[in-house]
Amino acid sequence: MKAVHRPATLADVNRLFELRRQSITKLAAKGMSFADAASWAEKLTIPGMEKKIRELEIWVAEVNGAVVGWGAIRGDRLEGLYTEPDFAGRGIGTGLLSLIEVLMRGRGIPAVRAEASSNAVAFYFRRGYERSGPCTSNGAQPIKKRLL
Repeated sequence: MKAVHRPATLADVNRLFELRRQSITKLAAKGMSFADAASWAEKLTIPGMEKKIRELEIWVAEVNGAVVGWGAIRGDRLEGLYTEPDFAGRGIGTGLLSLIEVLMRGRGIPAVRAEASSNAVAFYFRRGYERSGPCTSNGAQPIKKRLL
């Protein structure tokens, strides 16, 4: 599936917010309890999403003009990667992650760091990420991948 990537704008706030919520409640719930997934999804508000767009570098993936995924970075950290549930397993997340890694590599960042939710750990491991510490108190797995 061919997606077009572009930087997020404030006009994307509502769509990115809703896409994240759906991704967590429908996809993350496969690796954690529904209650935990719902609690995680509710931690972000629309004003919080606006703040993310202002403070992070966010890239969106569009298919036929519709936003179907987004990924956020800050320095050497992957701050989030979300895919529309109907597009999961169709290369959207892989394409965004590849774009982010290319951008970071081009900036001379030696390794990307992130925290993977339990449902996403296998996705990252298949793409060369490794554990970089014990799970956090909220169950996230610290991971990293060498870029240089």
